[in-house]
Formats: sequence, C-alpha cells, structure tokens
Amino acid sequence: MIVYLHGFNSSPQSHKAQVLKRYMEERGLANEYACPALPVSARGALAVIERTVEGRGAVCYLGSSLGGFYATCMVEKHGGKAVLINPAIDPHVGLLAYLGAQKNLYTGEGYELAQKHLDEWRALYAPKVTPLRYLLLVETGDEVLDYQRAVARYAGAEQVVIPGGDHSLQSFPTYLPRILAFAGY
Repeated sequence: MIVYLHGFNSSPQSHKAQVLKRYMEERGLANEYACPALPVSARGALAVIERTVEGRGAVCYLGSSLGGFYATCMVEKHGGKAVLINPAIDPHVGLLAYLGAQKNLYTGEGYELAQKHLDEWRALYAPKVTPLRYLLLVETGDEVLDYQRAVARYAGAEQVVIPGGDHSLQSFPTYLPRILAFAGY
C-alpha cells in the first residue's frame, strides 16, 4: 500500500496527491492507495495515519513537506518505507513563524496554529533515521525548505537531487515509476 501524506495547510486534493492517485488507478492499483486528510494536531495526524494503515501489511509512505516528517515518524516507529518529497525536518522550528491564524489552502478551513502544535512536533522528532528505508526527492530551488538539510538528515538513503524546481517538486510526475518501484510495485 502507498499512503500519501500531504503537507502543512494542504489536503488529499493537492496536485501531487491527485496525480499519484490517477497514476495508480491507471495501473489497477486504486485499492493500494490512500491519502487521509490530516488534522493540524501532530498526535491527531499520527492517529489518522495509524488507522489508515492498520492491518495493511507492507506500507510505503509518500510524504510531502510536513507529510515527510510524519512519514519519518511512522517508519521509525513501525517500520516500512518512505518516499520523501522536500520533507520538513523539524516543523517545531520551521513553522514557528506561522504561529497564529491559518487557513487550509484546499478546504478554506481556518484555525489557530499554537505553541501546543510546535510542542507536539518537537515531541515526535526522531533523532535518528534508518537510511535504507527512504527515497529522498528534492529540488534545489525549494523556496520553503533548505534541501541541503534533507540531504544531510537522510545521508545514506537513496537520494535524487534535482536542480531548480520549487517546493512543490515540479518534476514529480517524472518520478512516479521510480516511486512505485521503490514501494515494491
């Protein structure tokens, strides 16, 4: 099963989630794809992810940005694999500047990002990762996160560093066959 984990203020309606969903449907793998809507709370997000994969056997997470952080949490806690797309390394630091009123880009739902959210992310940070469980895809033009931090954090993992691009990973569709191969399809 491939579980797509969307990023901060995103949703299952995001472009990459929809592209992956269509790609898997076209290959007869619709039942092997899931993309849960993740709540703002880190504990809540992990509970949703754990319910999504319960009883599913082999899982490969595909985490984009904050979803990459959650994918890392799941892999280091429960095993499996993860493809990380411009992953957030330490959202408790990186999202500090976003404290206050927020709005989900897809649902329009408003909420307040508070210190308690940062504290939850800090508590879930995995200090060490198991490199062989990851495929890292980053673009050097990421305007939100420093791709070099991801390259360093996941040293020893299979890595694809693409010149240019942006935080959305413009080259994403190009890597769909590689993503499915890494996931075991």
